[in-house]
Amino acid sequence: MNADIRAALSEGKVIDITTTGRKTGQPRRKEIVFHRIDGRIYISGVPREQKRDWLANLEADPHFVFHLKGDIVANLPATARVITDPDERRQVLRPIAEKWGWDDLEDGVRYSPLVEVTIDK
Repeated sequence: MNADIRAALSEGKVIDITTTGRKTGQPRRKEIVFHRIDGRIYISGVPREQKRDWLANLEADPHFVFHLKGDIVANLPATARVITDPDERRQVLRPIAEKWGWDDLEDGVRYSPLVEVTIDK
C-alpha cells in the first residue's frame, strides 16, 4: 500500500463501499463515512431501529470494496467484521457519538450499524 493511501486512511472521511447484494448477488454501492479509532478502521451510521441494507449485505458476505475518493482515489478490497458485543460497541461508538453530537450513546449501542474494516493485502 502506498504512502498516499496510508495517509488517506489515517483519518475518517466520506467514502463509498460496494457490497454484494445478499438477494441479487449484484454489486451495491453506498456513500458512507469511515472512522479511524485507535489505529483501526470502522464504519458506522446514525442510530435507527431499521437495519441498513449495506449491513445485511456484509453479514451475508463480509467481502467488499472500500472506495477512497477525493484527492486520493483507490478501490481497496476489504473484509468487514460486524461488531455485536455491547461492550465493544460502546467503546468504539463513544468517540463517534462525541464527534457527531449524539445525545444518547446507549441508543447508538442498540441501533447503530458498526463494522470493523480490514483492508485486504
